[in-house]
Amino acid sequence: MTVSTSERLAQLRELMRKPENNVDTYVVPSEDQHGSEYIASCDERRAWISGFNGSAGCAIITLDKALMFTDGRYFLQASEQMDQNWELMKQGLPGIPTWQDYLTTNLPASARIGIDPTLITEKDFKLLSSSKESEKPEAQDTNTLVPITTNLVDVIWASDRPPRPKNAVAPLEEKYSGESVSSKLHRLASAVSSNTPKPRALVLTALDDIAWLFNLRGSDIAYNPVFFSYAVVHFHSSEESDNLKKPRAVLFLQRNAIEHGDLKSVLGPQIEIRPYEDIWEYLKDLGNQLRSISAEKSQEKLVLIPDKASFAVAQAVGEDIINVLPSPITVLKAIKNSTELEGFRQSHIRDGIALARYFSWLEEKLTEEGIKLTEWEGAEQLEKFRSELPLFKGLSFDTISSTGPNGAIIHYSPDPKDCAVIERDQIYLCDSGAQFLDGTTDVTRTWHFGTPTDEEKRTATRVLQGHIAIDSAIFPNGTTGALLLDSWARKALWKDGLDFRHGTGHGVGHYLNVHEGPHGIGTRITANASPLKAGMIVTNEPGYYADGKYGVRIENVLIIKEVETPWNFGDKGFLGFECVTMCPIQTKLVDQNLISIDEKLWLNDYNRKVWEKISPLLKNDERALKWLEKECQPI
Repeated sequence: MTVSTSERLAQLRELMRKPENNVDTYVVPSEDQHGSEYIASCDERRAWISGFNGSAGCAIITLDKALMFTDGRYFLQASEQMDQNWELMKQGLPGIPTWQDYLTTNLPASARIGIDPTLITEKDFKLLSSSKESEKPEAQDTNTLVPITTNLVDVIWASDRPPRPKNAVAPLEEKYSGESVSSKLHRLASAVSSNTPKPRALVLTALDDIAWLFNLRGSDIAYNPVFFSYAVVHFHSSEESDNLKKPRAVLFLQRNAIEHGDLKSVLGPQIEIRPYEDIWEYLKDLGNQLRSISAEKSQEKLVLIPDKASFAVAQAVGEDIINVLPSPITVLKAIKNSTELEGFRQSHIRDGIALARYFSWLEEKLTEEGIKLTEWEGAEQLEKFRSELPLFKGLSFDTISSTGPNGAIIHYSPDPKDCAVIERDQIYLCDSGAQFLDGTTDVTRTWHFGTPTDEEKRTATRVLQGHIAIDSAIFPNGTTGALLLDSWARKALWKDGLDFRHGTGHGVGHYLNVHEGPHGIGTRITANASPLKAGMIVTNEPGYYADGKYGVRIENVLIIKEVETPWNFGDKGFLGFECVTMCPIQTKLVDQNLISIDEKLWLNDYNRKVWEKISPLLKNDERALKWLEKECQPI
């Protein structure tokens, strides 16, 4: 549904012109003050000002233009949701700059660019500032970044802006996390000890980093079991190395979270809890205290700031004593321990029960009973089946229940008041997932409940071939998701002149965010920056999207594991994948003239494993059991 933004943009431009602001460009990113991909409704500023509610994008508003920068996952969705005031900038296409490049090369001289310093990263602020200086080092008319502490969108949104959630925070028992907070703090201290100079403190701003480190979970952001917080971890100097085993931390929580339960006794004496809003004064005091130490040691950078932290955080500590680097917790969190890995296996088996019950129910309703069901009604029924499972805590993202043309909208979400009826003669794409105490699931299946066309079968088979290529891959340690693997997922599609505009795979948190870095499989720079390592989780989800017709995607969750090979060239060691998703892949959509013998064997073997794991758990659901038996038959 398109939202009229004329009045909102007019009010924003009026604020931009006011003397106290005096900017001719204003930047509205997607993220919140913690750099979150998925955000609370009160932080959906970019969606409110533009009408486009996809999870990725950046709005740039000038006095006469409104531009939306987003990637290929959202081209179709953004074009349908935004009104005539907006120009869609399709990042990744030839000639289209990133929003950062646009600000440095496309604005008139002497432009004043307004930003909220809590929403732009220190890294981007430096990048934009240095770009301006390097372009015209001798000129007086270079553009200026103007930090505005009161967010201008918030001012005009004030009347109906939702309040910030302040929900309870609960401990995650060690039988699910597999490691104590004390052990994690010790490993963190060891990880940063190799930095030169060794930091005296680490500021944490990413909500999933904090939730993981302190074995806590919350519900401040829908589908993500996180809570609004900051943390500062203090490390001892080299002169105090005997105390390395006891780093201490300060955790900043909203007052309601503090009041709900005795977290202090759970966290132990190493952790001090303070109010959320105290972070800014604390960082200023920390900077002042360490600045005297730094002055004695030739201005050492004693505070480590993650590269996704905001410019406001860097300013509060003081840019003279900070070292901006990727968060050391990101890699620690990404490599799961044995308890977490087993949790992934078990949670996906349980999830497979709900998927079999849902797809069998849906097929019966459509083909035998002839009942009309909307996409939203389907999503609601799937959630109901999941909610009946042990350890279920909620969904891991908004279910993508899409029929026919809606399947071509990569991150489509059905509107309960206005969505399509699921048609038996159209492809149905369902991308869904759940949060369990012992793991997070994310699975996509594509079904046809009637007779697929030759085109649908051919494209679905090409997607399946890419999926099999990733699942079967064996590769040396040090390989990144962009180096070889992404192209393997696309090779079969390329044979037919087809492709898809999203990554092939992303990391998954353990009862945390469904999208987790630093690794991935895709064409983005980030996918090439972090090698895949044993113990990491990654999805395998190639697809194809025929705009206005249908979409195909097959997604499984994989554990990266060490594999034995006849030789070990260069003593690197080799890695492969263990699939934990347990839901059959529909053979009706397979063109058997296209697939090889090995691919046919893989498909039959996968569906056999699904039958062996899930069928014993469906004894009390005859419909689901019969459906599963049918779908797992070999071809």
